[in-house]
Amino acid sequence: MSENSENNPAGQLLLCPLSAIIRWSVCVLKYACQGKKYKGAVRVKINIYYGGRGLIEDPTLYVIGKITEVLEELRVDVRRYNLYEDKNAIATLPATLKDADGVILAVSLEWFGIGGYMQQFLDMCWLYGDKAKIASLYMLPVVMSTTYGERDAEATIVKAWETLGGTTLKGLTAYVENHTEFETSATYRTLIEKQAENLYRAIHQKMPVFPNSNVAVRENVSRTKTIDLTPQESEQLSKFVSDDAYVKQQKKDIEELSAMFKSMLGDEPEEKEGEFIREFRTNYYPQSDFSAKYIIIIPDRESTLSIEVNPNGVKCWYSDDTEADVVMRAETKVLKTILHGKNTFQRAFMSGEITAKGNFKTLRMLDQIFRFRY
Repeated sequence: MSENSENNPAGQLLLCPLSAIIRWSVCVLKYACQGKKYKGAVRVKINIYYGGRGLIEDPTLYVIGKITEVLEELRVDVRRYNLYEDKNAIATLPATLKDADGVILAVSLEWFGIGGYMQQFLDMCWLYGDKAKIASLYMLPVVMSTTYGERDAEATIVKAWETLGGTTLKGLTAYVENHTEFETSATYRTLIEKQAENLYRAIHQKMPVFPNSNVAVRENVSRTKTIDLTPQESEQLSKFVSDDAYVKQQKKDIEELSAMFKSMLGDEPEEKEGEFIREFRTNYYPQSDFSAKYIIIIPDRESTLSIEVNPNGVKCWYSDDTEADVVMRAETKVLKTILHGKNTFQRAFMSGEITAKGNFKTLRMLDQIFRFRY
């Protein structure tokens, strides 16, 4: 090293690799911008959504790591969301787009498609994402494959994003046979860095792009929507969807409501107006000097059938009565076997299918005053 270079940092710089000079220049510009042109300016924000499994040897992690380094040198705020870690909250992630200026969708292709995590994220963007916000976002797809089909996967991501209304840039796709060789290649590293710079440039300059036919697809698909939600409502709904306890409770409530309405609109109205009451009325055989009141509680329908008998006839109705000579409890299916002549009140009581309290002599009379035929 010459005496001039020892006393001159610039001389030392001349002996450095070209990449180091570039890095040094970026840093100088960065600090200059902090003090002058960009003082107080809003920094560009880019979100990375990683749809791989987080494996150590995943080349996608290396790529998005290098992209992050370049973007941070350009004073970009970078936030990475690992979908495999946020899998129980993927429905809420579209809300994280609201503060972003650009997006990187990165997947690892190990077999076929774009992976379940990324597909679910894109589905949630369609259901709950702010489409107006998505329309303002540039997206860089990153697909690293250890099998075949990386370009098909990239095309799937591009089509999905454009259908959502967003703008896509030329992506980074590669088939990686040996991840060590891939990660130590200076050529590949340069390609990654240039693509990161292109993303920053596109966002910073609001670079225009040609229109695409996926816009028409989006408009046609959008016609099938039935609920028009505001971005705030979509965000709130996505939080509910990602809450497992809330979803389970809602499912339980829906099942209970469904059972109730099914009972009201299906079998029970028929029972109230027809089958049970009709069967008791048409199969009644009065006994001289015998009168009684029966109550049959049907727990699976949450209903109570009252029956009054006397020598002149029988009355049947649904009520909230609790007092009678005999109070029984029987499930619908047990009652139906009796009304269809396949069983008797006595046998059902003895087998435990019916429980009863009250006057047991009056209970035994049921099979005499009601004679159901098979």
